[in-house]
Amino acid sequence: MWEQLPALAGVLVGAVGSYVATSLTERSRWRRAKAERWDQKRLDTYAAYANTLKHQINLAQRIGAARGFQHAVDPLPPDEGIPQLAEAEARRAAEWESVLLVGDAETIAAARTWHEAVWNVELYARGLKDDPAGWEKAVRHMSQARDDFYALARRDLGITGPPPPSGNWPRVWEQREGEG
Repeated sequence: MWEQLPALAGVLVGAVGSYVATSLTERSRWRRAKAERWDQKRLDTYAAYANTLKHQINLAQRIGAARGFQHAVDPLPPDEGIPQLAEAEARRAAEWESVLLVGDAETIAAARTWHEAVWNVELYARGLKDDPAGWEKAVRHMSQARDDFYALARRDLGITGPPPPSGNWPRVWEQREGEG
């Protein structure tokens, strides 16, 4: 019986080692799957928020174009656009709650700066501000805030490399016509 003790100890050590290795592997697999689910949730949340805010921006810029502010969009009469803008703001506020739940602090701050910049553009669309130079400055600030949000959201999602370059607004079409 004592001569079988080393073999029995070897089986016991092997079983414990196998259990520990399997447990660690499963725990690691579970953590990876959890991280992937949360990464996907954050991606979906950030994308939904950005798309909702972009719709709100489009409406504000179209209403602003109808008020005579420079922009390359189809004008939308304020009496038609303001109710749509209110609906878009309600959708944005609902999406905002998801950003607050899954975003990191810096991305949330950038998202807040972006929607505050959109609100400033909306003041022009709603007729509460009427300075053309202020409009252009507000639109540029809004574009920069968008770029900052995308950069931080990409970082939070672990996307490497720089974000795509931002467009320039307002684009000077007369200069481009002579090119090419």
